[in-house]
Amino acid sequence: MDRRTALLFAGLLLAFVLGTAVVAILSPSPVPGGDLPPGTESMTGVVVHVDNAGGLGDVRGFTLRRPGGELVEFGLRELQNGTQFPPGHLAEHQATAQPVQVWFRVDGGERLALRLEDARAP
Repeated sequence: MDRRTALLFAGLLLAFVLGTAVVAILSPSPVPGGDLPPGTESMTGVVVHVDNAGGLGDVRGFTLRRPGGELVEFGLRELQNGTQFPPGHLAEHQATAQPVQVWFRVDGGERLALRLEDARAP
């Protein structure tokens, strides 16, 4: 490879790397944010109870144990990502003690889960 071709290749590679970095920085974060209502909160913990009145297809809520031991209950009637994280999947998290992250809002003292995700291990 002659010097001119090598410089052209290096320039194109640098442009690709810089372009990728710019896109990564400007792209929305995978963590929900702008599409959730103002006042949305987030917490992570282990599922210790799943309220499933008619089986895993009818999950209405769950209880999360936070790292300090506090138990927190959530309702699921406003869950926005039920196709990406089916409520029945909470039972697997309960069985394996794999933590979940929940984004929620408070409505009249009730915590309503808006988004659920597998939490990253600490």
